[in-house]
Amino acid sequence: MIEGILIGLSTAFTLTNILMVIGGCLIGTFIGMLPGLGPMSIIAIMIPVAITIGDPSAALILLAGVYYGAIFGGSTSSILINAPGVASTVASSFDGYPMARDGKAGKALTIAAIASFCGGTIGAILLMVFAPMLASVALLFHSAEYFALMVVGLSAIAAFAGTGNVAKAMLMTIVGLMLATVGTSALFNAPRFTAGMMELQSGIGFITLAMAMFALPEALYLVLDPARSKRSEENKKITELRINREEARQIAPVIGRQSIQGFFIGVLPGAGATIASFLGYAVERNIASAEDQKMFGKGSIKGLAAPESANNAASTGSFVPLLTLGIPGSGTTAILLGALLALNVTPGPRLMVDQPEIFWSVIISMYLGNLVLLILNLPLIPYIAKILSVPRNFLIPFILFFTLMGAYIGQNNSTELLLLVAFGILATILKFADFPLPPLLIGFILGGMLEDNFARSMQLYDGPSFIYERPMTLVLLILAAGLIVFPVLRNWRTMAKQRRGVSTPD
Repeated sequence: MIEGILIGLSTAFTLTNILMVIGGCLIGTFIGMLPGLGPMSIIAIMIPVAITIGDPSAALILLAGVYYGAIFGGSTSSILINAPGVASTVASSFDGYPMARDGKAGKALTIAAIASFCGGTIGAILLMVFAPMLASVALLFHSAEYFALMVVGLSAIAAFAGTGNVAKAMLMTIVGLMLATVGTSALFNAPRFTAGMMELQSGIGFITLAMAMFALPEALYLVLDPARSKRSEENKKITELRINREEARQIAPVIGRQSIQGFFIGVLPGAGATIASFLGYAVERNIASAEDQKMFGKGSIKGLAAPESANNAASTGSFVPLLTLGIPGSGTTAILLGALLALNVTPGPRLMVDQPEIFWSVIISMYLGNLVLLILNLPLIPYIAKILSVPRNFLIPFILFFTLMGAYIGQNNSTELLLLVAFGILATILKFADFPLPPLLIGFILGGMLEDNFARSMQLYDGPSFIYERPMTLVLLILAAGLIVFPVLRNWRTMAKQRRGVSTPD
């Protein structure tokens, strides 16, 4: 490993590769800030550029920089205008946007930048130390384990239920699962629930649904609730940019835990940064004290630091199966795999031996890339945060423009605009009725993978026997049950104590 690190240092710290890191991080960060233009789109566009470079190490360093730069910058639109254009930054909006609405946009962006830097750096260290070992562990996961992992992801609904809202959260999750079944089934190759519309055969776009659940209702809220708009105007002064010592002490253990957890989730092919961010948020909310739990969803710094550190660590962890097994763990890494093959690089167990300069230079460049991202983003935070100083008359069209543009670019289909408006109106009504919207999006994101892995497991084992025949599957399902039951029991206990306190005379 020491020899590999020395090779990686000598390769990554050439002038060309340093410029590749900086260029990739710059491009990725600014593209990630725009709703609807995620890392998949920009990496696909950048592949011809990377191929013309000639040097596989430099090309892969550039594309990797674009990838984690987009994840790093993707939280900006989630925090500022509640418009998550990338699935892995949806959870960042749950507490990041309330902070921005309360005049703490600068602090929210600072926390996101620091958590992203720490998550990416810790992930790079773990990648360097454990990559060969974790590649063999990832191979132990089959359809049954991935089904159970999706169930664990769905157990995050308990984090959004609150006191007495478990039924509403579960109902919204079921709606999300139902929406995930629209379109052609990957397993049976047959269209379902499309109402005869060719445009729906590819399913409902994630970006369309994410914008409809978060960005569009926010714009409608600003129109329908003038009092809220006035409060927002009063809170637009960016008064806080730095985090104090007490806040740093609170988020430090959160960042540490979720960086490690996020990395190991990212290692699993098919899991990725999205599940890591949701689980990170759910775990931190469930283990928080009763007082801290009340702040989740209302501007909790822990609720922002958890998904930001988890998704950046997971994006680093996703390079383990890509480089050591040649298995893409997500759509983005699948595009990176195509780029590797186009550069005549064959990822797999022999890559570390046959072309160590490629393997180790990518890992070393991640350290440099995360440092570059931090240096680039921190000085820009006061200027980026000023987006919220835009008057309401201009801010509403601004949100609507990026919402419509993101939905259209995501699928290049005008039908998505009609779906966006329909789901946006429905989401606004549900929001007024106090239904939590995040569980719906979680159900939608995980629904397709859940269905495919469940059907495949049922076929392989000729029934549900895989649940008890595979110990790892059973352990994950028990963990999922615990993540749901434990918060519910704690809420019931809290409500019982409150009732006893009310009924007890002074």
